[in-house]
Amino acid sequence: MANFYKSETFNLTTTNLTTVLTINTSSVAIVKAVQASHATASNVDVDLFLKKFGGSDVEISHAQLNKSSINLAKDIINMEEGDILKAQADTANQITGQVSYLLIDRSQENG
Repeated sequence: MANFYKSETFNLTTTNLTTVLTINTSSVAIVKAVQASHATASNVDVDLFLKKFGGSDVEISHAQLNKSSINLAKDIINMEEGDILKAQADTANQITGQVSYLLIDRSQENG
């Protein structure tokens, strides 16, 4: 089992639900932060969703940003094999961010 501290950036260029992190089927992850930032002085709603492997999208966080930034992951988010983290903003090209997480690769486990 190998552990990797990783980060991914995202830019919500549309108002569609956008994948910001996918965990492959041989790993699990512990998400520490989903930092979202908005640089202009207008209100933008941003939502964070978790899709469990084989399940449906479930909203887990909501924020309204106005020339500010916020950690959308208010607490640790445990992600299992095949889970997907998604974000959505009500205005395109206004929200950027970063996901910080620990990836635990289980592909080399015996048995």
